[in-house]
Amino acid sequence: MSSPAFRRILLKLSGEVLAGDQGFGIDPKKATQLANEVKSIYEMGISIGLIIGAGNIFRGLQAAGKGMDRVTGDYLGMLATIMNAISLQDALEHVGVETRTLSAITVSQIAEPYIRRRALRHLEKGRVVIIAGGTGNPYFTTDTAAALRATELHAEVLIKGTKVDGVYDKDPVVNSDATRYKKVSYSEVLAKNLRVMDLTAITLCKENSLPIRVFNINTKGDLKRLLNGEDIGTTVVE
Repeated sequence: MSSPAFRRILLKLSGEVLAGDQGFGIDPKKATQLANEVKSIYEMGISIGLIIGAGNIFRGLQAAGKGMDRVTGDYLGMLATIMNAISLQDALEHVGVETRTLSAITVSQIAEPYIRRRALRHLEKGRVVIIAGGTGNPYFTTDTAAALRATELHAEVLIKGTKVDGVYDKDPVVNSDATRYKKVSYSEVLAKNLRVMDLTAITLCKENSLPIRVFNINTKGDLKRLLNGEDIGTTVVE
């Protein structure tokens, strides 16, 4: 068997993926599907950090647009990421993957506090580490949290699993002539305002030379194929 393309990754999942076809909340069947995708690369011996968003439950920025205080909205979004993380942890443990959830917000009854050295120790022991609560600060998205934690934990790549199969020059949902990039630079992403991750996350990856891979997590087996070195999705590099 060939060696995986990366030995340690940070997998960022969109919260919407966890909702499945129902479009809102947490679908246990979808959580199990995601857990099996993660298990497929866990069994390859890859060290895995994982962050999941909260778009299936709550978006602080949208709530702020409707009159809620932005800081309050962002904290509610962080709490929603903890709900998603615990759900995914449960699904992973049900398929036999040893997992720990660490949160930037203290919720000691259900998750350990995020401490970098502790997270690294769990990774060294072969556990999947789910990181919840964003950065623990308002005004920062889970994209930025993913870029930050990937850098802190020495991940070789930040892999973003979404509902689309890569980065396009325009929205492929409403533009049939949209073209998918196989490879694109950080600078081009910033200049063209491509919808990869938020600007803070892209800048952080650029400054730390952390490559980003974007792919469709809903396509069964693509995560494993990507880690086996196949040309899946879009690569963002300098």
